[in-house]
Amino acid sequence: MPLAASQAPALSGTWCRLHPLSPVARIGITLGALLLAGVSWVSGAQTSSGRTAETLVVAAVAVLGTVASVVSWLVTRWRVVGDELQIDTGLVYRQSLRFPLRRVQAVDVVAPLTARILGLAEVRVISAGTSHRQHGRLAYLSNQDAAAVRAQLLALAHGLAAETPEPPARPLFRVDNGRLIAASLLRGAWLLVLVLVAVGAILAAVDPTGAGGAVRQGGTDAATSLITGVVTGLFALGLDAARSVNGDFDFTIGQAPDGLRLHRGLLQKRHETIPYGRIQAVRLIQPLLWRPFGWARVELDVARQPEARRQGEARQLAHLLAPVATLEQARWLVGQVAPGAPATLARAGAPPQRAWFRAPFSYHYLSAWHDDRWLVTQTGRVRPATVIVPLEKVQSIRLSSGPLLRALHLANLRVDTAGRRWVAAALCRDADEARALVDRLGGLAWRARRLSW
Repeated sequence: MPLAASQAPALSGTWCRLHPLSPVARIGITLGALLLAGVSWVSGAQTSSGRTAETLVVAAVAVLGTVASVVSWLVTRWRVVGDELQIDTGLVYRQSLRFPLRRVQAVDVVAPLTARILGLAEVRVISAGTSHRQHGRLAYLSNQDAAAVRAQLLALAHGLAAETPEPPARPLFRVDNGRLIAASLLRGAWLLVLVLVAVGAILAAVDPTGAGGAVRQGGTDAATSLITGVVTGLFALGLDAARSVNGDFDFTIGQAPDGLRLHRGLLQKRHETIPYGRIQAVRLIQPLLWRPFGWARVELDVARQPEARRQGEARQLAHLLAPVATLEQARWLVGQVAPGAPATLARAGAPPQRAWFRAPFSYHYLSAWHDDRWLVTQTGRVRPATVIVPLEKVQSIRLSSGPLLRALHLANLRVDTAGRRWVAAALCRDADEARALVDRLGGLAWRARRLSW
């Protein structure tokens, strides 16, 4: 895909600015919200002098924001020199960012609502060894330029000629939007709201008026607090469901030689690539309220930086393979990403029966299995989860046993990866079996890593 004349020189080593409409895309939504708030603020003023002062304040803030956005665009430039992406930005605090393309792990295209209206998109370069604040961001380019820059950066990252087209992706899976909306509403937190509503209904039925002034006043206050809490909870849950639907709407997956291609979003479109080498684990979970419908969720744990948890990036780096799918579809997807690993474990891998005294409620869901390539564990009762870890990605193996476990001659085995979003846990295993499993998995992980080299 050819680049526009304004951006083409950047890939040849010439400094270029971003799209001229980038300041509008940056400040568009913020400026609109500010103007709406300003209209409400000004209309509520009691005097004409007050309205004039508030209008001037709103106008000054809008002008300052616009000027700052324009200045940011003027002082930002980018280019590609050899095998390095270079971005210079900042006026007072100048930054010169350098991203070796050989360390690039993914190049994503993100298009927020304002940018989509203007026909723009952001190119986000994710490089190994950098935090989320240090990713390369070209915000914004035209849609055509963004697609072309992404393809050429990926080609250079793989040591190919810049003109090499992006390899096509084979369609793999598409999420049903109706099922996505229903699944977003069927969350465990709704049970709490339903319990509150039931308690309020029972209280109203038992004592609708109270038995005296003080009692009536207390009952009224309690009812008001209950209604307020229920409304607040419903509003928060509605926002959470809307955020989930907005983020995962029209979710599609494609399979390409360089990784999994994810396309999703309603107001903000995201086009991401997850290289196969970054996948550390796969998890299939069945939330309680989804089980009657036979639905499941499949997630991928990817490699991340140690400080990501402190920066609140853990949720962003847990990529979805399917936000919701039928159980059969979910198992099929797991088979595509982890060929040869079972997505459901038989009871042959269950812990000994005495483990029931340690985990009476979840005992029938505990299981573990492995071969020379995969480790699969199953835990949970309210939210059963099956975790699949490639042995070549194993970072550490932990064995633990508390007083009750030692009394039952049991132990827990946990396997960590570089993703650290979750661990594969073989719980309540026979102590001798667990110790032998530590040595066996360590040797298998070492051999699997050698073969992957």
